[in-house]
Amino acid sequence: MKQLNVGILGLGTVGGGTYTVLKRNASEITRRTGVAVKVVQVADRNLVNAKALASDADVTDDAFAVVNNPAVDVVVELIGGYTLSRELVLKAIANKKHVVTANKALIALHGNEIFAAAKANNVIVAFEAAVAGGIPIIKALREGLGANRVEWVAGIINGTTNFILTEMREKGLNFADVLGEAQRLGYAEADPTFDVEGIDAAHKLTIMSAIAFGMPMKFEQAYTEGITKLEQVDIKYAEELGYRVKLLGITKRSDSGVELRVHPTLIPEKRLVANVNGAMNAVVVKGDAVGPTLYYGAGAGAEPTASAVVADLMDVARLIDATSAQRVPYLAFQPEQVQDLAILPIDEVQSAYYLRLRASDKPGVLADVTKILGDRSISIDAMLQKEPDENETEADIVILTHITVEKNMNAAIAAIESLEAISGKVVRIRMEELAK
Repeated sequence: MKQLNVGILGLGTVGGGTYTVLKRNASEITRRTGVAVKVVQVADRNLVNAKALASDADVTDDAFAVVNNPAVDVVVELIGGYTLSRELVLKAIANKKHVVTANKALIALHGNEIFAAAKANNVIVAFEAAVAGGIPIIKALREGLGANRVEWVAGIINGTTNFILTEMREKGLNFADVLGEAQRLGYAEADPTFDVEGIDAAHKLTIMSAIAFGMPMKFEQAYTEGITKLEQVDIKYAEELGYRVKLLGITKRSDSGVELRVHPTLIPEKRLVANVNGAMNAVVVKGDAVGPTLYYGAGAGAEPTASAVVADLMDVARLIDATSAQRVPYLAFQPEQVQDLAILPIDEVQSAYYLRLRASDKPGVLADVTKILGDRSISIDAMLQKEPDENETEADIVILTHITVEKNMNAAIAAIESLEAISGKVVRIRMEELAK
């Protein structure tokens, strides 16, 4: 029987899960592939822990020793980051080794370079685990939906922010309080910036958009807005109006260009994706033939992510002797057909909006606000006007608009904020139907 020799870089949460799943399900994997997939070497800075877990593999603290080992057929990169990992992956490719990675930042920032190197060296680079953990969304986009012209992709692709927003809604807590709880439970890092500011989601969205539309990775052009400025009152008002607030990654293709944006979004509560709670992930893909399809599951964790890593290793085992023409292209489209599509600036994006403004309780204010909106061709869909609390002279006005262009909404908000009767900033959250 053929054997695929694997070298793992990083034996932390995902690396440890990968080693465990490979060992536990070895016979099942062999039954499916006809190949024995065996870890022959691992690299980790913590030699004691690594040796305790990977007792039947060679253990080193030198990642380049694995990359340069002639006995290793495929390198599994699980160390994260995008500096050392880029160097290791490119070296592995230069050494004619296949690569499997769960590193979304690496692929989003350096995928174009990595794929070109892999093509030149006729090796496979697989990255299913880089997006949405154990959900096989990359395979769905590259293969399962291959007959479709993908129209849009939208997803909850960061479990930390989804956990925080769920807790804010269900328990009525503020962002700062829930963030502390998420950190205590291990859902959020000590420095949660990449998660709560939407950067992690933008990495993943960049990868999905490239595959969906056959274009290069364009992370630097993604619009990114996190959840740190969301207030509990907006989540409550959204609920009263029949909506849920989620941090969504959204990419759409139109004649004007490709939208690539991450931001808090109001979704009708009756949509399935609006009811994805806790740390779970979900991705909706709209194809012209199949319509909307939903992919749901654990977006992180040792074994859910390892499930995707091992599935990639199994693909390598099956395709290791295939020619490049027999393999599915990295971005689903033939390399010469990848198109440098323009990314639509956020000012040109069309969306409906939730607006909350703090206004003096006196006649004429609402008329002034509606005139400002009307003058900019923004029509109102629904409105919620709160009575001022006892001994207060100001109250909240909540407005839901129909779809308009972002630059028109920006102009309207600036004009509303200039009104004497309006105090503070107008809160604006975009809205999406996702599917009828």
